[in-house]
Amino acid sequence: MTEVQWNRLTAAELRDLAARDAVVLLPIGATEQHGPHLPTGVDDLLAAEVCHRAAAVLAAEHTGVVVAPSISTGLSEHHMAFGGTLTVSLPTLHALLRDLCRSMIRVGFSRILIVNGHGGNMTALNALTTELTVELSTPIAFASYFGVGREVVRDTLETQDGLMHACEGETSMMMAAYPELIRPGHLSEAHGPRITLPAESTEPVYIAVPFDRITPSGVAGDARVATAEKGERMLAGCASTLAEILRNDPWAQVGQRPRPVD
Repeated sequence: MTEVQWNRLTAAELRDLAARDAVVLLPIGATEQHGPHLPTGVDDLLAAEVCHRAAAVLAAEHTGVVVAPSISTGLSEHHMAFGGTLTVSLPTLHALLRDLCRSMIRVGFSRILIVNGHGGNMTALNALTTELTVELSTPIAFASYFGVGREVVRDTLETQDGLMHACEGETSMMMAAYPELIRPGHLSEAHGPRITLPAESTEPVYIAVPFDRITPSGVAGDARVATAEKGERMLAGCASTLAEILRNDPWAQVGQRPRPVD
């Protein structure tokens, strides 16, 4: 099996991948409360899982791809009241992404896709990828794995149309990928109101609302109907769609085939 993880490859192997114009996938998630039944690392774990699956598919086809170590902390201020949450400021996230992408470019990579697993990062990452493209003179791309796999997520779930938080969808995928991290004794408590991600809201005014005011349980959606079978279908579907997007080279399609810079 071809190795795809950056930190399991040698420097020489990474230079060779860069010379072959390989794509770098940079997963980013969050470390924040996920209700009574899930660990705090859900968003980080699932973003990396989808990246690793997509990379394995492409590597088997001899398409150059490498998955960078994931960024496990994002913008999670709205979850701080629950405890167990780590968060960074927007300038810190910007600086970290800039430095990591610059490092990748200095190795020789020029196709970098930030793959997000946390709804609270979405609006910022849309803006930051534009900033990074200008700062680094290289078109940095961004996608949320649950947006890439929107159709399979919607068609798989029974109680909601898309991912919410610690919900049927996230719980199902964790059951498929990390069953040992589920707290099954607390699944009966794992339900709350339906929500819309801020980046997808149709409300005319946005106001930041702490998550504990939305749901005392820390859950949005209903995890009680989650299954590992649903989770496997969603993970496989998201990875397959991400792999197909990369096969089609989105940088070339928008007329911005990247060029490495110093």
